[in-house]
Amino acid sequence: MASITRDIFKAYDIRGIVGKTLTDDAAYFIGRAIAAKAAEKGIARIALGRDGRLSGPELMEHIQRGLTDSGISVLNVGMVTTPMLYFAAVNECGGSGVMITGSHNPPDYNGFKMMLGGDTLAGEAIQELLAIVEKDGFVAADKQGSVTEKDISGAYHDHIVGHVKLKRPINIAIDAGNGVGGAFAGKLYKGLGNEVTELFCEVDGNFPNHHPDPSKPENLQDLIAALKNGDAEIGLAFDGDADRLGVVTKDGNIIYPDRQLMLFAQDVLNRNPGAKVIFDVKSTRLLAPWIKEHGGEAIMEKTGHSFIKSAMKKTGALVAGEMSGHVFFKERWFGFDDGLYAGARLLEILSASDNPSEVLDNLPQSISTPELNISLPEGSNGHQVIEELAAKAEFEGATEIITIDGLRVEFPDGFGLMRASNTTPILVLRFEADTQAAIERIQNRFKAVIESNPHLIWPL
Repeated sequence: MASITRDIFKAYDIRGIVGKTLTDDAAYFIGRAIAAKAAEKGIARIALGRDGRLSGPELMEHIQRGLTDSGISVLNVGMVTTPMLYFAAVNECGGSGVMITGSHNPPDYNGFKMMLGGDTLAGEAIQELLAIVEKDGFVAADKQGSVTEKDISGAYHDHIVGHVKLKRPINIAIDAGNGVGGAFAGKLYKGLGNEVTELFCEVDGNFPNHHPDPSKPENLQDLIAALKNGDAEIGLAFDGDADRLGVVTKDGNIIYPDRQLMLFAQDVLNRNPGAKVIFDVKSTRLLAPWIKEHGGEAIMEKTGHSFIKSAMKKTGALVAGEMSGHVFFKERWFGFDDGLYAGARLLEILSASDNPSEVLDNLPQSISTPELNISLPEGSNGHQVIEELAAKAEFEGATEIITIDGLRVEFPDGFGLMRASNTTPILVLRFEADTQAAIERIQNRFKAVIESNPHLIWPL
């Protein structure tokens, strides 16, 4: 039986500490397991790419050998963003691909994001890979799979520049956080006609300047300073593998993804009246009314890119987004999340205005908290903890209780959310309201519920 660390098999991907929980042998056996799953679906060719992490080339060599030893032909696209790997998978390999990426994790982490036949592997499908490894359920190959190397950056660039058209050039600043997006973003945005100031666009897997996670305000401070001190009108930031987008205005205001989605939804609905728009359970309560007001159908979904992607397929939604910064366009694109492409679409919309920051600042806004986290006791199941809390909770004055992903409680003047993270052993809380007093009132309702469990510590 192949030996492998079980807890690297996460909800949305496989991820671990290189050399400790994620070894070269593990990469090889994961390659064999993916090949076995591919064989079940009649898939013979898989695209393979990696981000800019230092461990990428070595892991690539071993997972590639696992695939080819099982008879899979590999299209090796080298160092790319995760969305560029998806682009190669969709256009060259029937929607099958493996991306070697640690996303926004610390430098010593790496992992694999996988899609087969157009479906992202998540949840049960990832556990099935673990079962294949543990049972040695690999396929014997009639012949070794071939490896073809291809640079797809030109085709990706041309595809975007070919259909995204700006009404005027915009002066922008971009911060790639030394992630792999830095190798491609500047050229793309210049190709669209913009003037670009590049921050930390040299790919460096040590991430020497700041962590490549634009969902955290501390990682946007360099970009905010560049906007305040320079001529750029707008700032774009990307995470380590460039599938998420952060946006900052000239005055240093962060436009969070649920407000970005207002603009994207309005733009798509202008061309496609009645279209469906999907957003995750963490999003602002101002988003659904905005979508309806602009002629769309608003659909709330579980948090997690694999859930959003499958909901898009099921409903035929043309655009979707989640609070972590993933934006998915089906209209004029392929339905996968792409930070660089979302940035291009944003610039296209903003180019109709002489003052992009004003357009963004004028989007509806409530008072809200950042995400608050509560650590769970060792070995506890977050989803079960939420169920137990919800069973005895009372929320006086609530207008709606939503349970698609944790517990979201709507009040006339705000909402509170508590849900279990799918990636780490924590509960995630978020609050939004019309006034500070309302936020505090809603938080106190949730505090009473949380404190009914003696093992949980209120985070404020």
